[in-house]
Amino acid sequence: MNSHRITLEDRYCAHNYQPLPVVLSKGKGIWLWDENGKRYMDMMSAYSAVSFGHSHPDLVAALTHQAGRLAVTSRAFYTDQLGPFLQLLCEMTGMPQALPMNSGTEAVETALKAARKWGYKVKGIPDQQAEIIVCHGNFAGRTTTIVGFSSEAQYRDGFGPFDGGFVTIPFGDAAALEAAITPRTTAFLVEPIQGEGGIIVPPDGYLAQCREICTRHNVLLICDEVQTGLGRTGRLLACDHEGIKPDGLILGKALGGGLLPVSAFLARRDVMGVFTPGDHGSTFGGNPLAAAVGHAALSLLHDGELIAAARQRGQHLLDGLHAIRHPAIRSVRGKGLLIGLELDPAIILARSFCERLMENGLLSKETHYTVVRLAPPLVISAAEIDAALRIIEHVFATLTTPHMEGCT
Repeated sequence: MNSHRITLEDRYCAHNYQPLPVVLSKGKGIWLWDENGKRYMDMMSAYSAVSFGHSHPDLVAALTHQAGRLAVTSRAFYTDQLGPFLQLLCEMTGMPQALPMNSGTEAVETALKAARKWGYKVKGIPDQQAEIIVCHGNFAGRTTTIVGFSSEAQYRDGFGPFDGGFVTIPFGDAAALEAAITPRTTAFLVEPIQGEGGIIVPPDGYLAQCREICTRHNVLLICDEVQTGLGRTGRLLACDHEGIKPDGLILGKALGGGLLPVSAFLARRDVMGVFTPGDHGSTFGGNPLAAAVGHAALSLLHDGELIAAARQRGQHLLDGLHAIRHPAIRSVRGKGLLIGLELDPAIILARSFCERLMENGLLSKETHYTVVRLAPPLVISAAEIDAALRIIEHVFATLTTPHMEGCT
């Protein structure tokens, strides 16, 4: 492999990532090509941002058409793109209002600000005393406020002092939520499935219990669906699996069609109503280019076919993984096309397994040293799922002895 571009990136870019040693230059559908022309199956989708596949023609057309008309004006003016985009977003999700931002992290920060101000202005919590409940193993972004409530030591190391006002409970434990609520509690922020935490799926009925508890205590239920939303789990929203409606909803990643950073915080009117002009903003949030692409992305989901395909293909992939018998496999878990393959680190680390997958033409990335993510674009076919399973099974077949592979 020509390592010149890797050398350049390593020299000039901060080392805040540890990429796999492949230099990608082209993408189409579920496929990626490196600079030497080798083809790889994308089983990661840029952490769900590329849910529609690379260079989807409808999305590229929306992007190029709008780029030639009007891209950025700031929210200092109305545009002809933002209203239709937010109308479709609200109608599809059943949420009354939305506030557009760029990254998922920004949308989470927006949700935190809204929850706190709602707690003070509507619920009547004394000033500066509002508490937000979060879960152990959460991942909501990288700002100092957000890493301040992370339970991952590395995300916090060296970045304090941190903002207060967060209470951490175990994920998947509704009784712990009820026990943690006090008169100062304004919101519960939760991922329906913890993505970065290792594709952790809570017990059936967990979100429905949380909904009932939050309603009874007048606490906002805010679902972070940046990774799980927009068809990824086989429903439009992961919270749809339990038929619950949150008070606040956070979307991102796939909302930008794999082309732009587009995110949004959606909420009840009384929650969104705490914002007045000048309270919050973003130069690029809701720009016409982002709105046009976001509208096109939502339109691809509107008939439900891609969502149903994610449900069916996800079950196909889960069944195929469960059929593989190897002592390195600790567990297989997930919903729709968001699947975690947990490995025994005494046999092989997830990073080493991903490197072997790469050598065999399949790209993914590990999380928490032991879990391989398998989250391909929703456009993947049944035949392509079978091809991925053959590669995964082949890599397991090469692990002939359980001797600390990748642990040296």
